[in-house]
Amino acid sequence: MKKKLVAIAVAGLLAAPLAHAQTANVTIYGRINMDLDFISSANDSSLGKRQRVSSNASRIGFRGTESLGGGLNAIFQIESQVQMDGVDAGRAGLLGSRDTWLGLQGGWGAVKIGNMLTPYDAIQPIFGNAPNGGPVTILSTAGLWGQWGLANNAGGFGQRLANAVRYDSPKIAGFQGMVQYSTLELASNNGWNGGLGLFYDNAGLQVAAAYETNQEYRAVDMNDHALTLTAAYKFGAFRPAVVYEYLKYDVAGGTLKRHLYGASLTADLGPGKLYGAILVADKGKGRAGSRVGNIHQGRDTGATMYNLSYTYDLSKRTSVYAGYIYIDNKDRATYTFGMNGYGANGITPGLTQQGLILGAVHNF
Repeated sequence: MKKKLVAIAVAGLLAAPLAHAQTANVTIYGRINMDLDFISSANDSSLGKRQRVSSNASRIGFRGTESLGGGLNAIFQIESQVQMDGVDAGRAGLLGSRDTWLGLQGGWGAVKIGNMLTPYDAIQPIFGNAPNGGPVTILSTAGLWGQWGLANNAGGFGQRLANAVRYDSPKIAGFQGMVQYSTLELASNNGWNGGLGLFYDNAGLQVAAAYETNQEYRAVDMNDHALTLTAAYKFGAFRPAVVYEYLKYDVAGGTLKRHLYGASLTADLGPGKLYGAILVADKGKGRAGSRVGNIHQGRDTGATMYNLSYTYDLSKRTSVYAGYIYIDNKDRATYTFGMNGYGANGITPGLTQQGLILGAVHNF
């Protein structure tokens, strides 16, 4: 009898943590995205031609949900970059180097606090719809759009920001809103970042607007603003999209402004997708001689990007892709690839860059 009581007690002790664990759900996920780049710069002998293997934001993460009752859930994510190419191991991500946060979720939406991308980044896939590997390779449309390749304190937008608090509303009749606030936390000023996004997705139509501001990120009393409008419509095998962007920067003695326009087309082709895009960055306008990042004031400071790629699905989780990108800088422009940039920005005005890419991506 005593042995039976002991056995029941032990079984109860073992079952208790198991029952508790069943109320929580933790998932391990990730992406491996590797490619071979063939890149060149026609007007710069110091850069010339290069072949390289790129890891393209390969990552591993842990994502979890715990039911708290009454429709309320605790949610978290810890995501880290993995440098798969083995070159420059110092770039390998520390634990939690990518979107990493803790939050609460219910019928009213979700609140998160931590390190995460802004709503301005969430708008990018609507236009920059290159399937699978494209958005984080040299094929990214971010080479011209939003100065994505630059940090916020250098004039960039849509970056991952630390010290952030974000609210995402639930989807209602196809609409969803997002708002985010991030503190710079520097002793020299009270800089902060704010972002808003409004998205509509229903019956093949996607329309979105996003706004982001960097308040005193570059310097005291220097504020930056970005606004993007984009739309796409899927009908049959085709999905055309358009984008417009307006950037405004405070500079000494005035402002610097720039407009951007783009059109893209995604088409189902066999078991894969064909993607093409053209983006035109207008010349910078405003204070004479002013410059922020790749944007300069004056004529001959614009650029055009041509982008073409094809992704072939080997399975639901594994794809191969090939693509070509060409950036035609005007005589005084200094744009480069938005991801895995080639050469220091601004070294050689009028630089023409192009790249051919062959890659594969696996999601798990």
